[in-house]
Amino acid sequence: MRRLRPPDLPRLPATASLAGLLAVAAALRLPGLDYGLPFALLNPDERSLVPRAWAMAHEGRLDPGWYDYPSLLLALLAPLQAAFAEPSYGAARAVAAAAGLAGVAAAWWLGRVAYGGAAGLVAGAACAVATVHVVYSHMAVTDVLLTTLATACLALCASGRLEWAGLALGLAASAKYPGALLALPLVLAGWRERRRLAVAGGAAVAAFALTSPFVLLNAGEAWGDVRRVQRLAASGWLGFEDEPAAPLAFGLRLWESLGPFALLGAVGLALAARELVLKQHKVAAARADLVLASFALVWYGHLLTADAHFDRYVLPLVPVLGALAGRLRRLAPLALALLLVPLWWSVGEVRQLTRTDTRLVAHAWIEEHVPEDAYVAAEPSTPPLDPRPVLPLALPGPGFPTDPNRDLDALRRRGVSFVLVTGAVADRVVAAAERYPVETELYRRLERETRRVLRVEPGGELGGPWVALYEIGRPARPPVP
Repeated sequence: MRRLRPPDLPRLPATASLAGLLAVAAALRLPGLDYGLPFALLNPDERSLVPRAWAMAHEGRLDPGWYDYPSLLLALLAPLQAAFAEPSYGAARAVAAAAGLAGVAAAWWLGRVAYGGAAGLVAGAACAVATVHVVYSHMAVTDVLLTTLATACLALCASGRLEWAGLALGLAASAKYPGALLALPLVLAGWRERRRLAVAGGAAVAAFALTSPFVLLNAGEAWGDVRRVQRLAASGWLGFEDEPAAPLAFGLRLWESLGPFALLGAVGLALAARELVLKQHKVAAARADLVLASFALVWYGHLLTADAHFDRYVLPLVPVLGALAGRLRRLAPLALALLLVPLWWSVGEVRQLTRTDTRLVAHAWIEEHVPEDAYVAAEPSTPPLDPRPVLPLALPGPGFPTDPNRDLDALRRRGVSFVLVTGAVADRVVAAAERYPVETELYRRLERETRRVLRVEPGGELGGPWVALYEIGRPARPPVP
């Protein structure tokens, strides 16, 4: 009896397959880039990066004076910020979307040089529709840029272009420090070519030094910032208190990004490792397996040191798993079919980004109804309230001390008239109330003892978290509907 096999993919010209992938990627990344503007309501890291890039352009300060991240993204954002009178999050997000599209092209290239045209199509498609890649391509943060450069570095390693791979490694590390982990696949790819490997190492150092020079010139201060960020990640973050152990938690992040396709990528990784152990394939294929498998393992191992299980941490694994899933050509049709699941999820995420954020509605109401001299205590993830004086309430978290201002009596003593809170923080605190008793009590007392003058809920044309404003200087009254 003749054995049935899956149908082969139709043979498309390389440029046609890439153009199709980029069209899908753009359709998922361009809508929603203006979400929450003119405020940075998608990711708090935008508030750390974009104003600094603006200052570099307008104040002539090449040294950002802040080293939580290296400086490559700041250097890319600064030229566009020069055209604006104040920090432009929209212009910065355009750079992020461009980096996301470049990342899809890089994934397509990685798959092709590693395992052929079918793998390139699968890897590019995985990157194009992966939920985490789509969402973070809307944010002016470092993670998508890191992923794009890491993918390019791996493609260069897999094709034996070691010197250029070293350059890409240095740029990836200049986007975000963990990009330095690309050194392992680079060394393994060029282990027998020591001279070329030395040149690649020099190129990596030069690329980092040219794009993040002040990290090296102010190495002591930079090291302190890096250590602080590492301690916070290792101690956990608000919202991850009841998460499973890191291996399972990051596995869940991959599932949330790729759905069942992630399992196919894991199978491809296992097959690559098996072939390496048994040494049953050609030198070029062995190099691709070695590069991708080593990076996947070292990156995942790096994640296991963190108790803050952010979804963006798995981003560099997406194109790698995509290429590994396309490793077997006969499974390529199945791989593409499985990607319909994250495509559907990503469409839903983008639809949310086309809605009006609740915090914009709250901001407009406050502008109209709250006096400009009112003293307001405000949580993170709320919009700026200038020119009103604001007392920032610190973000709770396992690694943070309790903010003494998260007490109703203390706020009244300080002369605060209003308290602005949001479900982006409050819901996570209340979900872990036993760990945050002081913070939880503040929310309870605000409801019992103060006058709630505003509450905006998501739904319909509104997206984002709920927002509530309390007037705390008056006796308690029934809340306004």
